[in-house]
Amino acid sequence: MPHVLIVDDELNIRRVLAAMLKREGYEVTTAADGEQALAVLQKTPVHVVVTDLVMPRMSGLVLLERAQAEFPDVPVIMITAHGTVDSAVQALKAGAFDYITKPFEQEELKKVIAKAARAHELERQNVHAAAAPLVGASPSMRQVYEIVAKVADSPSTVLITGESGTGKELVAREIHRRSSRRDKPLIKVNCAAIPKDLVESELFGYEKGAFTGAVGSKPGRFELADGGTLFLDEIGEIPVEMQVKLLRALQESEFERVGGIRTLKVDVRLIAATNRDLKALIADGRFREDLYYRLAVVPVGLPPLRDRKDDIPLLVEHFIAKYDQRLGKKVERVDDEALQTLLAYGWPGNIRELENLMERSVLFADGPVIEGASLPDALRERTPGAATPIAAVGPLGAIAAPSGASMKEIVRQAQAELEKELIGRALEETGGNVTRAAKRLQISRKSLQVKMKELGLRGGEGEE
Repeated sequence: MPHVLIVDDELNIRRVLAAMLKREGYEVTTAADGEQALAVLQKTPVHVVVTDLVMPRMSGLVLLERAQAEFPDVPVIMITAHGTVDSAVQALKAGAFDYITKPFEQEELKKVIAKAARAHELERQNVHAAAAPLVGASPSMRQVYEIVAKVADSPSTVLITGESGTGKELVAREIHRRSSRRDKPLIKVNCAAIPKDLVESELFGYEKGAFTGAVGSKPGRFELADGGTLFLDEIGEIPVEMQVKLLRALQESEFERVGGIRTLKVDVRLIAATNRDLKALIADGRFREDLYYRLAVVPVGLPPLRDRKDDIPLLVEHFIAKYDQRLGKKVERVDDEALQTLLAYGWPGNIRELENLMERSVLFADGPVIEGASLPDALRERTPGAATPIAAVGPLGAIAAPSGASMKEIVRQAQAELEKELIGRALEETGGNVTRAAKRLQISRKSLQVKMKELGLRGGEGEE
């Protein structure tokens, strides 16, 4: 169950919100100010932060800025009084996931937190993607760089396509960074994280009284991105009935809030991304052809890692440096056997899978060199040129998946295998001591115990 951190200087509010969320099944931690909140974030895995805007010692905006820099995968929800709504909108432009105003309905807060938790679940494989650079010198990546350089400062809509884990969000951020809009907001929307009945209000905002629970007006993501860039990730998940409204907003640069009659005009550069085959969705009647051509003014196709293996040594070097710093290690390189194994593997999870593997390898490395023998057996068993059936491979290599299993089922099983191996090794190396294993894995003892129960693992005698 997701772990929510509540940050508010008023004790009663912390107690009320904690009790409400615990009834919903959430794990809850509270903090009285931003400094306490950062201390919690540094020690405990948190999925969602709910923070007051105005607090002593460290305001909600400063906390948001620090969280964005240090924990960019954790959604931050702002709670604000009506008189400071402008500051809340400023927070959204600075990267806050959402905001609600006092007094608020408990159901409204529950929905926003549930949406944020779902977004975190979808994004959790992309930890620190915001700070990661594009890495690669292969011909296919040089072609991507050339396209980015040519279109970055134009107003043209860009459609980024590629398999999951190929770095589509990084390309979107690089386009924004190189444009003249770089000092304006880059607003990201994960379309897969939004319930279908909320997509319109999420994109275009709503007026007071537009629907039950709309106790005030609220700007949508198009308004927040005015003058900047709007990145619609997983664009293939937009409901068909919403696609015509999105098309009009793109063509006319105007729209109305839900429940509103005033037409709003904005200056927004749109970038969309998908790992779906939009032309197949068009054939099935699930995606509008006119919207597709409006989005794909500039198509950017990202190659899978298996088609750019020349970049693997550069990526390995980059991830070793990244996780050396984050984990306090002093790993310098991989040995020749390990590099050959990495080059021979099919990488169905693309760069994301390679990054996860390198984080694990750096974490458990006993010296300055990652040896081939330390790589997972399933990875080392892959032979050069061997086909890698996507339905049978996860982050650890060959995963026995039921015939006809969906991608979600395969990913879920692969994740469970990876977690089981990491936890099993941590327990082995700490003599079965759950507390020490949790510290080694940098998760809370309670979270580790829950995972051990889920995976059928047991600690030794020294669990205290």
